[in-house]
Amino acid sequence: MAWDLLIENIGGSAQVSLDFSETIVYIIYAEYIQYVFGRCTMDIIISNSGGVPIYDQITRQVKGLILRGELREGEVLPSMRLLAKELRISVITTKRAYEELEREGFITTVPGKGCFVAPRDLELVREDALRQAEEYLSQAVDAAKTGGITLKELEEALNLLYGDETL
Repeated sequence: MAWDLLIENIGGSAQVSLDFSETIVYIIYAEYIQYVFGRCTMDIIISNSGGVPIYDQITRQVKGLILRGELREGEVLPSMRLLAKELRISVITTKRAYEELEREGFITTVPGKGCFVAPRDLELVREDALRQAEEYLSQAVDAAKTGGITLKELEEALNLLYGDETL
């Protein structure tokens, strides 16, 4: 596809032909929102590039904040409408994220008052996350052994994926 542009300047004009036939343009949109509630800061970053649905991005990030102790039991979350407005997304999307968080026991909704971080036994939640991680790591170890990858190479890959933190 060729596009012709007419460029005019003082004293004359020129015509330039641009060819975009082999150019791929990616538009990446990310929204970064920071909420400050009392003593807690809640950061939510969403992106429309990639295959992760926006409601799932919100759900994962709120779960992470709760599991890391950045959001504590009883703390209020932004209303569905406020979150949707700030992230420039549909209220239906935030509703779906909050419903999933409630179904999994991370938040509770009090009609007329809002959504709050639910009381949880965080040790049980961490044990469940560790069990799930061990299952995935077991599959990774099997694949590594089959492919002739050494333990040292696997550790380096895990450190890289985890964010260069030491194990």
